[in-house]
Amino acid sequence: MRKTVVSGGAGFIGSHLAEELAERDYQVIILDNLSTGKKENIESLLSKGKAEFIQGSVTDLDLLQEVLQDVHFVFHLAAIASVPRSVRDPLATHEVNVNGTLKLLLAARDNHVSKVIYSSSSAVYGDTPTLPKKEDMLPNPQSPYAVSKLAGEYYCQAFQQVYALPTVCLRYFNVYGSRQDAKSQYAAVIPAFLSRIYQGNPPIIYGDGEQSRDFTFVKDVVDANILAAESQHTGIFNIGKGDRTTIKELAEMAIKLVGDSMEPIYEEPRSGDVKHSLADISRSERFGYAPKVSLEEGLREILWSFQHEKQP
Repeated sequence: MRKTVVSGGAGFIGSHLAEELAERDYQVIILDNLSTGKKENIESLLSKGKAEFIQGSVTDLDLLQEVLQDVHFVFHLAAIASVPRSVRDPLATHEVNVNGTLKLLLAARDNHVSKVIYSSSSAVYGDTPTLPKKEDMLPNPQSPYAVSKLAGEYYCQAFQQVYALPTVCLRYFNVYGSRQDAKSQYAAVIPAFLSRIYQGNPPIIYGDGEQSRDFTFVKDVVDANILAAESQHTGIFNIGKGDRTTIKELAEMAIKLVGDSMEPIYEEPRSGDVKHSLADISRSERFGYAPKVSLEEGLREILWSFQHEKQP
């Protein structure tokens, strides 16, 4: 059993990844300070003895040095993952996303970890008009969050170059799925839409609704992480669906799936948001990545979780 650490493993993506790693007989250690992650996301894993949980922060270097002993892979998802929050509090975002990543890389280097898989973001591309986004494009980050993610990528590349620590940086495009926090003021668009519609309230669109996103289901992102870890590939890779949907189209699809009839509410655009995003995923196909879940299928699964788990 290969020993793995999932930082941010009680969070939305991290908990799904921890579950899949456990299913594949990895020895899983979840590190999370529970600032945004939730213990309930991993309760079934812990109750069955399929994972170990350590409550702590990636900004604690002494803790990281201890946790990463004899570890094979590190999946680094711990972050303050919100553009609006980074605009509001850039210092906190920098402390966790940049300093935390640097400290994790130091501990990985010192403990001779086989590979670090770093969760980055399509936000590093900014609002450049060229579509689709390719990994060799010049980054143009437009928010403190995007800057922090790009800085993490550069640190990963530097540690591979200078210390021979293999690293993979995965640039996620608008990940969605069950366990996303719909109640947060920084909630992503899909859980925010579905939660409001499910409760009989119209979705809120910031801007004209013509902005488009490459929505990627969480199970596809989990597959990408494990494929990247188990492959010999290193470097930067886009992880998206490879197609895009406007926010207006998303609202219409969500309303239809819930079986309601309502019109969205339009409000002013949010600072730091990009207009369009679309991933070129040809590079990630080299290590076997192939997204399988359509947007409609993904939305249906979230609605199912609303109906069978706790109400949003």
